[in-house]
Amino acid sequence: MKKILSILLILATATLQAQAQGRAVQNRPYTDLRPFHFGILVGTHLQDIELTNAGPQTITFDDGTTRETTVTADQDRWDPGLTVGVLGEFRLNTNFQFRIAPAMYFGNRHLTFTNHSQPDAEGNPTQQRQDLKTVYISSAFDLIFAAPRNNNHRPYLMAGLNPMLNLSGSGDDYIRLKKYDVYAEAGVGCDFYLQFFKLRPELKFLFGLTNSLDTNHPAQLRDKNMLPQALSVSKAHTKMIVLTFYFE
Repeated sequence: MKKILSILLILATATLQAQAQGRAVQNRPYTDLRPFHFGILVGTHLQDIELTNAGPQTITFDDGTTRETTVTADQDRWDPGLTVGVLGEFRLNTNFQFRIAPAMYFGNRHLTFTNHSQPDAEGNPTQQRQDLKTVYISSAFDLIFAAPRNNNHRPYLMAGLNPMLNLSGSGDDYIRLKKYDVYAEAGVGCDFYLQFFKLRPELKFLFGLTNSLDTNHPAQLRDKNMLPQALSVSKAHTKMIVLTFYFE
């Protein structure tokens, strides 16, 4: 009996030592038990826009003359931007949190208009370009599903809606976006529990749910020579890839 008890004691001691070696000292062990907390966020993003070309157009100018034009438009690259904001997060239960994150998105979209009806001296289509500056105020509403915490990190999935108010736009642009847009967003992230705060890197994808093109803009243009480009697009759906760092 003594031998059996000794063997059991040795096995129990070895098991506890192995478990202790596999565990790290937990930083901020009670931070996820708070019913509500605040934080700040900074990050970067890439903006893109999917344009639906209208095809051949008949343009009527102020003097009554008409012209057949075919212009195509495209954003030929992903353009970077900056994101800053704050957040408030509610704890729903062990695995689910609900987050509200007001933020500002500063960016730019580089658009190229190719006029196939007016070739240059070499017979190639002429091009015009526009830098479509964007400043958005947003307030994301996200549901977060987090895995159990493992030492000092905790991965999670998130999804939600992000309505945005567009503060930019000029009357001299070829095309202009509406003042309001709504995005669906989904992504992944991971909580890292540091000694004095929790760091949360997150990568998410945003897809515009509405036609964000301001279709009334061509009628407001003073320079009617811009109409072939302004009327070349019938729909616009915006999208973003966002990398954000939350400090909580």
